[in-house]
Amino acid sequence: MTSTILTPMLAMIVWTFVMWTWMYATRIPAMRKARINPSKMKLKSEMDVLPNEVKRIADNYNHLHEQPTIFFALVVYLHLAGQTGDVMIGLAWLYVVLRITHSLIQALWNFIPARFFAFSASTLVLIVMTVLAVLGAI
Repeated sequence: MTSTILTPMLAMIVWTFVMWTWMYATRIPAMRKARINPSKMKLKSEMDVLPNEVKRIADNYNHLHEQPTIFFALVVYLHLAGQTGDVMIGLAWLYVVLRITHSLIQALWNFIPARFFAFSASTLVLIVMTVLAVLGAI
C-alpha cells in the first residue's frame, strides 16, 4: 500500500473499529453475566458493575473519539494544502503508532505512567505537525 498523508488517517479509522469490535466482544458477555438488560437501562451508571477490564476497553474507544478528531482534521487540511512530505507522513504514522500503543496499554494493563507517556508523546507529535502546518501556510 502506498503511503500518503491519508493512509495513517485510514489506519487510525481501522484501529477505532478494532477497538469497537473488542469493546462489544467483551462488553456483551459481561453484561449477560451481570444480568444487565440493555432495554431496561435508564442510566449509564448501571454499567458500573462491569469488570474494570471491560470498562477500560470502552473508555479507550471513547478516547479514540476525542483527540484523534484533531488528527483527522489536520490530515485533511495537510492533504488539501499539499503539505504532504515525507516528514509529515512520518509524523502522522508516529501519531498512529503512539495512539495504538496508548490503546493497548489502557485495555491490557492500564499502567498510568506508561499510558500517560504514550498520550503525551502522541500529543507532542500532533503539536509538531500543527506547528509545521502553520509554518507551511505562512
